[in-house]
Amino acid sequence: MTAPTTTTSATTSATTSVRPGWVTDERVAEWNRWVFRDPAGTATSTATAPYDGLPTAPVPVSTAADVADAVASARRAQRPWAQLPWANRAGVVLRFHDLLVERQDEVIDLIQWEMGKARFSAWQEILQVANIARHYARHGRHYLGTNKVRGAMPGLTKVREVRVPKGVIGMISPWNYPLYLAVGDVLPALLAGNGVVSKADSQTPLTLLWTRALMAEAGLPTDLWQVVVGPGSVVGDALIGSPDGTAGVDHICFTGSTATGRSVGRRAGEMLIAASLELGGKNPLIVLADADVEKAAAGCVAAAFANTGQMCIHIERVIVHDAVYDAFRSALVAATEALTLGQTFDYSVDVGSLASPAQLEAVTSHVASAVAAGARVLAGGRARPDLGPLVHEPTVLEGVTEEMPVCLEETFGPVVSLYRVGSDQEAVLKANEGRYGLSASIWSRNTGAAEALANRIRSGSVNVNDGAAAAAGSIEAGMGGMGDSGLGRRHGAEGMRKYTESQTVATQRLVPLGPPSGMALERFVGLGNAQLRLLRRLRAR
Repeated sequence: MTAPTTTTSATTSATTSVRPGWVTDERVAEWNRWVFRDPAGTATSTATAPYDGLPTAPVPVSTAADVADAVASARRAQRPWAQLPWANRAGVVLRFHDLLVERQDEVIDLIQWEMGKARFSAWQEILQVANIARHYARHGRHYLGTNKVRGAMPGLTKVREVRVPKGVIGMISPWNYPLYLAVGDVLPALLAGNGVVSKADSQTPLTLLWTRALMAEAGLPTDLWQVVVGPGSVVGDALIGSPDGTAGVDHICFTGSTATGRSVGRRAGEMLIAASLELGGKNPLIVLADADVEKAAAGCVAAAFANTGQMCIHIERVIVHDAVYDAFRSALVAATEALTLGQTFDYSVDVGSLASPAQLEAVTSHVASAVAAGARVLAGGRARPDLGPLVHEPTVLEGVTEEMPVCLEETFGPVVSLYRVGSDQEAVLKANEGRYGLSASIWSRNTGAAEALANRIRSGSVNVNDGAAAAAGSIEAGMGGMGDSGLGRRHGAEGMRKYTESQTVATQRLVPLGPPSGMALERFVGLGNAQLRLLRRLRAR
């Protein structure tokens, strides 16, 4: 598959970013029509392209009133959608899957243009979303299946637990995975019979709008999935609603920082709606004494520096047993220095750009403060403006101590710190330091021992002999965090059921519950007590 060439479009000016050549103003206008906004509105926002620091393309901005109208529109469309047979809903998602795979080069270009990551990291979003689409289209009906249980009077009471859609789901997704984290949560919500209103991240709106247009081509009803654009303080708050104002969505799904997640959770609690929150991480990788250090180093590099380190599950803390510390350090430094840096629209680069000046500042600040306090740079350690305005070298630090921000604060960039330990117990204690608990990794030739050790680590997922991808890519299993890393799970059964309510339907046959007509209450209570004692002797429930 050949990536489209990148040139300055004939419709761009010298003051706008060098965009993929096929991205014309006409195509941008087509995508912008999917922003829900009052036709009289005129406000726009324009992101900055990481590769050259120039504006990308203006996108319409929604108001709080627009958001309320978008929710109402999705709610009207949701009712007939929920009544469709499962095969109809699944058919839309499977057609979307096929179109996405067929036209992936377009959205990969957009992801790189808006976010700056290396092309292989962008392609991984295609892989994940396509797998999610197929999985839920094929298995979602099972996840939502009716559960028959025993009733109050076995044989006379028939009870079913059924799943019904919540209604309208609000999605707030970040810039670091503008396809996977935005669309991967939308697909199970739609298949479960809901409408959706998504807040596009201001850095990467075009990726989401391109995807919304593709979903329409696959047959999704026009109003069922709405997209709004604007600052979180306006659009995000309006999605959740207010007890004293306009009602919002019926469930909010948020991926982002822990600080913002707390605010989202508080507001959702005030509205008595559920919130699923995937938040920050300071993820550890443990190298045990019997580990294959070459494989562990390669796995660490993949998990630490993929997506330029800008992913919630990437490795930031590397905890190594003293017996293999020196050998592992040498292997890690060599593997890190072998990476190719830069910014291209082909597959020749391993590590791309950071997404924004704010991310570059966060990374350089953590490295500089650590070095000033005595940490040592083993590899990388500096920005590379010669390769791009937001490029930073993959960095390995040693001698990091707890007073340094890089120790336990999330860096969210291509930086790892090495820590030497003398035992497995010390490694577990080190891994469990801090407030986060999202993802972890253990490397050992004895997988049974490593799996047992995994149960002692406070983390939503633990990868054995893999850095991060094994758990995240196993989409039949839930993915989420403990502690300050969030609430709820995406993927698996919970990744769909969270968008539904459990409803109990109980049907009483022949005789009603309660005392028969004419029986004294004392007589009925006595019979009931005798029944309780009999059931206890019979070991019945």
